Amino acid sequence: MTQTIYKCIGIGTGPSNLSLAALLQPFKGHVNIFFEQKPEFSWHDGMYFTGASLQVALFKDLVTLANPTSEYSFVSYLHDQGKIYQFLNARFPSVPRKEFGKYLYWASSKMPNLNFGETVLDVEFNDHFVVTTDKRRVVAENIAVGVGIVPYVPAFARDQQCGSQFHVNQYCTQERDLTDRRVVIIGGGQSGAEAFLQALSPPDGGLPRQVTWVSKRENFSPLDDSPFTNDYFMPCHSDFFFECDSEFRTAFIKRNILASDGISEATLQQIYQQLYTLRFIDERHGIAALLPGRTVDRVRHDGRQWVLEARHEISGADEVVTADVVVWATGFRPAPMEFLAPLMSRFELEDEEIRVDASFAALWDGPPNRGIFLMNTARGQRGLPDPNLSLLAWRSQRVVERLLGPSVARSPQIPSFVTWSSTAPSDFGRRRVV
Repeated sequence: MTQTIYKCIGIGTGPSNLSLAALLQPFKGHVNIFFEQKPEFSWHDGMYFTGASLQVALFKDLVTLANPTSEYSFVSYLHDQGKIYQFLNARFPSVPRKEFGKYLYWASSKMPNLNFGETVLDVEFNDHFVVTTDKRRVVAENIAVGVGIVPYVPAFARDQQCGSQFHVNQYCTQERDLTDRRVVIIGGGQSGAEAFLQALSPPDGGLPRQVTWVSKRENFSPLDDSPFTNDYFMPCHSDFFFECDSEFRTAFIKRNILASDGISEATLQQIYQQLYTLRFIDERHGIAALLPGRTVDRVRHDGRQWVLEARHEISGADEVVTADVVVWATGFRPAPMEFLAPLMSRFELEDEEIRVDASFAALWDGPPNRGIFLMNTARGQRGLPDPNLSLLAWRSQRVVERLLGPSVARSPQIPSFVTWSSTAPSDFGRRRVV
């Protein structure tokens, strides 16, 4: 029997590869298959806090900004579920996170090329890519790696995670009774803010004794959601950023971190109102402590409680915070890709990232018609939008065009009002695109 040679094999079915799979659906002549080790689709299920919503616009779903007529759009989901009028009438300022998670699950359930409960063990290359899973071996011309992100906890705390010390992505996965307990939340981004607000306004009304919010930032700072900052999340700026030298790119991300990792203004307002209510209306003095400008250096359990050692960044003073429950809202990192071990020596690296080209294909010593597309692994090269939903569909469309050729290219979009590149005839400070 002749073995099927897939046009593309996808490893992982998070939003990145789910977007690619959706945009590939109309092209029936190019067979593809996607593998996911989880038994079914899930997306940040442990972070469905009450009232939590996306920090991106309605149209930044799997497909709309690349193909607005796709059957896998968020609007198609609402229509299919018979609730599009109610959604419009609800006038949500942004899409509820749990609703978006249900949309992603709906989209995944409609695609026949997704295989759940199947783990990719390794990828080898011999003219074609040979992908070995725990159930079979398959062959492809190209592969797309979209294994997503994993929770990050500082090394000194990783071995101590348990029911009373955990990453914020586990907050909503089980019933948590925080009544009369001391809770510490570490991390000054959106997830830390949502966990702090949830702890101070629990659905069952059982308030903790105290909730302490620790952040190494100088303040609990808002997301920069202004129009010109949002131009950073357009394809033209991503391409401009990609061609800049690495020193500029590193400094740019650091300077503009609040464009992607700040707290939504609505969440900050809810927190402030809840603090006011607790202190001045309910007269619950001392229930909340906000500690910005601190870095937690150590955590230990003394047999009765968690003891966190922190450093005040301005004064340099050492501080101690005690708690019954510790929540690490310290972000995520790209998931490891051990299955690429047989190929790792063949990649070009930039800092800790595999270098990619303009189509998000890894730079390696293999044939140019065999692509290893890396989804959501090139923040240092592609900038703030890379781990974000904003350019999800555009990135997938660029991969589709590379896979299937220019005949599938969509209508070009008018670039930003801002001219990012130099108008001078000089390539100084620009990196060469391979």
